[in-house]
Formats: sequence, structure tokens, C-alpha cells
Amino acid sequence: MPVSAPPGPRSRATRALSLASSLLILTAACSAPGTPSAADPTAAPPLPGPEDGAGPSGGGAPGGDARGSDGGPADEGPLRARVVVIDPGHNGGNASAPDEISETVPAGPNEKACDTVGAETASGYAEHEFNWDLSVLVKERLEEDGATVVLTREDNEGVGPCIDERAGIGNDAEADAAVSLHADGGPESGRGFHVIMPGGVSGFTDDIVEPSRLLAEDLHRAYLEGSGVPHADYLADEGLDERTDLGGLNMSDVPKVFLETGNMRNAEDAALMEDPEWRERAADAIARGLADYLMRR
Repeated sequence: MPVSAPPGPRSRATRALSLASSLLILTAACSAPGTPSAADPTAAPPLPGPEDGAGPSGGGAPGGDARGSDGGPADEGPLRARVVVIDPGHNGGNASAPDEISETVPAGPNEKACDTVGAETASGYAEHEFNWDLSVLVKERLEEDGATVVLTREDNEGVGPCIDERAGIGNDAEADAAVSLHADGGPESGRGFHVIMPGGVSGFTDDIVEPSRLLAEDLHRAYLEGSGVPHADYLADEGLDERTDLGGLNMSDVPKVFLETGNMRNAEDAALMEDPEWRERAADAIARGLADYLMRR
């Protein structure tokens, strides 16, 4: 394991205690979506400890009789009644279907390609595989704390779905938050993560810009603290980037961001991404950031 990697994965009980502890710093007066993010927090009362529960292994339909992996109800835990959509970027079959993924689809005011192949590390660890591995880990953590979690794809073998379909899954689920997990393919000399949030696109993102910024800030803070990866030194503004050209954001009706977890073409970032123990820690950080945001609602 690289020396820059944090220690190995913690137990589920430790994760649950950490989440419960982190939620104590949130406020009864925490900023609701649309409230300026500079609002000062005040101490919140203790929340119930997290329990097992969530949707079926493929994601499950929100609002149904979701069950945890041990058969327990999903309404036990601090994230009960919250719905999260996790979008593992790209897919394992995209490279074999160039015509399908190059077809244009709605992306807001304009159109873009259905999907792309994604990046990979120098050793050949593909971004689509990394995104899937990490998304499954984040899903498990959120379900343990009572959330209903929907994945935009069922496995790492298929093609797509297209960017507008990915956004549509979050809309249909009426998600409280949606995050698209990626790894960048930037210059070899640059390292670090960044969070992409939607900018204002009239008729498309007007109602999600502010809550998405809050989501981006919560994820940024938790990931910076928990992953051991610095914010990107080759683009964005201290790890936060606003864009108006991404169909996955423009077509969303729910608060949504992209998390570029690091740069696959940078040797240091790539070594972390290839380390299963680090992916556990990264999933902890992402789940914590999502929980921080969800407890505002």
C-alpha cells in the first residue's frame, strides 16, 4: 500500500459511530437548500445510531418496502426516508459499442454524446471499473444508515446508460441528492480531486444550483478530510468547479454534483485508486459528505 494511503478499512461499527458523531455537528438551523452556505451552524441534538437497511442490491425503487442486507427495515437510522442516487460514471461495455455511445442525446440547451469510455491508470485499471467499485462501497455505507440508494447501472458489463438517462433516474427517484462518481484523466503532472456543480442554465438548472452547491461543499469538505487526496492543482478553484456544459447536471431536477475523485494519469493518485483499502476510506468520506448534506433536509 502506498505510504500516502490512509490506514486500512474500518469496521462497520466504527463507520457507524463516526457517522453518528459527524452528524452531531450539524444544526437544527443548518442551511436548507437555497440558503446561503455561509450561515453559521449551531449545535444539533443527538441523532439515533445508524442501523442496517436499504433498498435491494440493484438499487431498488425509492419509497417502497426497502430492506437491508440482513432483512431489517430501511427506516432505521439517521438517514431513514432519504433517497440517494449514485451514478457510477461510464460502463464496462462502452468501448465495444462506439456507435451507440457516440449518438447524441439532450444535454440541456444543446446535445452531447450519449456516453464516453472514460480514463484509465498507466497499469490499465479502467475508470469505469473504479467508479463501479467505489459506488458499491458508498451504497453499502449509506444503506447501513437507513438511506434508500439507487444505482444508475446494475453492473460493470453493459453500455451506457446515456447521460440524459442517468439524470432521469435521479429525477424519477425524486432523490434528495445525486452524485456521479468519476476519476479524471488529466495531465500526469497534476493531482487531486475536484467537485463539479451545475451553473445557471435558464430553464434547466434554475432550481438546483443552490442546493447542489451545498452538496458540493459538504462532499468537498468530507472528501478532503477523509480521503488523503488534496484538491486538484491543475484545474478548478480549490477543488470546486462550476460548469454549464454537462448533460448529467443540466438534465437533473434534483440536487446533483460530479465528484472527480482524483487524476488517474497521475502516479500518486493512481496508486491510491488501485488500492482496495484506500477505496474503503474514500467510500467512508463520500458517504459522510452525503450524510452531512442529507441531514440538512
